[in-house]
Amino acid sequence: MTDMTPGAQPVMRMQSLDKVYPNGTVALKKLSLDVYPGEFVSLLGPSGCGKSTALKIAAGLTGHSAGRVQRPGEDEAKGIRARAGDIGFVFQEPNLMPWLTVFDNVHLPLKLAGVSRAEARADIAAILDTVGLGGFRDSYPRELSGGMKMRVSIARALVTKPKLLLMDEPFAALDEITRNKISQDLLELWQATGSTVIFVTHSVFESVFLSNRIVVMAARPGRIIGEIGVAAPYPRDAAFRVSPDYTAHCRDVSALLTRAMES
Repeated sequence: MTDMTPGAQPVMRMQSLDKVYPNGTVALKKLSLDVYPGEFVSLLGPSGCGKSTALKIAAGLTGHSAGRVQRPGEDEAKGIRARAGDIGFVFQEPNLMPWLTVFDNVHLPLKLAGVSRAEARADIAAILDTVGLGGFRDSYPRELSGGMKMRVSIARALVTKPKLLLMDEPFAALDEITRNKISQDLLELWQATGSTVIFVTHSVFESVFLSNRIVVMAARPGRIIGEIGVAAPYPRDAAFRVSPDYTAHCRDVSALLTRAMES
C-alpha cells in the first residue's frame, strides 16, 4: 500500500533539521527524512536521541532551529498551511478528559474545528466500532482499562481522517499481552484507513512487527545513522512473531541499534 513509485510526493519531508535548545543542547543535527503515502515508519533509538523531538517538530508542536519541514497539504511557495486535521497525534499517555465520556473525548478535535455532536455522530460511531469500543461510547475514562483508554486516544486522533498519524511510544505503559494485541489492532486500523504513520519506539521487536521501514537514530547529537526495510507482507499476526523472517529482521535491527548506541 506504500506509494514510493518514481515521482510520488512525500506526505512529510524533513530536510537538514537542527534543534538546539537555549542551554546549548543539540537535540537534532542535520536530520532528513521523507515519508511516503501509506508507509508505516518507526523511529527507533536510545533515550535522548531526539525521536520524540523530531515527532513534535513534524506535528508543529515545537519549532526547529534550522532546516525545513513540509507537512501534509502544505505548499511553502504558495503560502498554503496544513489543515489542522491533516495530522493526528497519539501521545505516550492517553490524555483523556476524565469528565467527558468516550464519545465526547473522541469528539473533542471535531468540536474544536466547529463540528457539532450531531454532525459528528456517524463518524464517531464508525471509528469507535473500528477500534472495538462501539459499546463504550457513554463510558468514562475511569471505567476503562489501560488498553481501552489508548484505543480511545487512537480513535480521537483518527476521527479527523488525518493524512499523517504520529505516535509517540503509545504502548510503552501497557503490559506485554495488551501491547501485542493493540499492535495487531493498530495494523488493521492502518490498513483500513490508509493512513501514513510515523511511530516512535524503543522496542526492536515492536518496530519489526509494525513497520515497513525502520529508521534508527543515534544520540548526542540526535541524527539518523541508518534504516532497514521490512518487506514481510501484511496482514501480520502472531505467526509472524515466531517466523525466521521476523527473527532475522530483529537481529539486523538490533545490530544497527547497537551501532547507534556506540556512535
